[in-house]
Formats: sequence, structure tokens, C-alpha cells
Amino acid sequence: MTSSRVADISRDTLETQIQVSINLDGTGQRAFDTGLPFLEHMLDQIARHGLIDLQVKANGDLEIDAHHTVEDIGITLGQAIAKAVGDKKRHHPLWPFLRAFGRSAFKGSHRLFW
Repeated sequence: MTSSRVADISRDTLETQIQVSINLDGTGQRAFDTGLPFLEHMLDQIARHGLIDLQVKANGDLEIDAHHTVEDIGITLGQAIAKAVGDKKRHHPLWPFLRAFGRSAFKGSHRLFW
């Protein structure tokens, strides 16, 4: 079975250069090179327990602060997941019903109950 839920995304800014590869139908294979051991540990948990193949390579201004690197990895990972998922309506047949239910719950009580 060939997976179509894959994506490769790059992000280059003045502070960072990020590359993310993801396969949502993977086996949990993973490789990280971010210079941030705790972030790599957290990404490892997502890939391992979610059975997602995930590769993240990042070069950033870590000598100043990890903020830009962590932020740009999050942005790039989010973009990769969105691209790999593709058309959400195709992957979630109940989505229109859940959306309608959420709207009716919100309108009926002026609060959202999820």
C-alpha cells in the first residue's frame, strides 16, 4: 500500500532553516537534528506512539535563544501535517455533521459544549 499522506516542507528565515518530512501512515521511524534534546524527545514520543514517520532537521540561532527554532519547527510541522492530511472532508466523513452539531450547541446555549 502506497501512502499519499506524506509531505516535505522547508522553512528558511533569517534565524532558522527547517526541513520536516512526515508520513502519517508510517511505522514510527524518526530522525531529529535540532540541537534541542528535550524538543527531540517530545517529537520522538509523537512519532513513536502515533506510528508517524517523522524527520526534522533544524539549524537556528541557538547561541542566542531556542525560541525561534522551536517556533519555526512548530510552524513547519503544522504545515507538513496539514499538507499530508489534505482535504479534511475526504478523510473525515462525519466532519460536516460534527460542525453542524457544534454550531447548534453554540447557538442554543451561547457556549460551545465539546
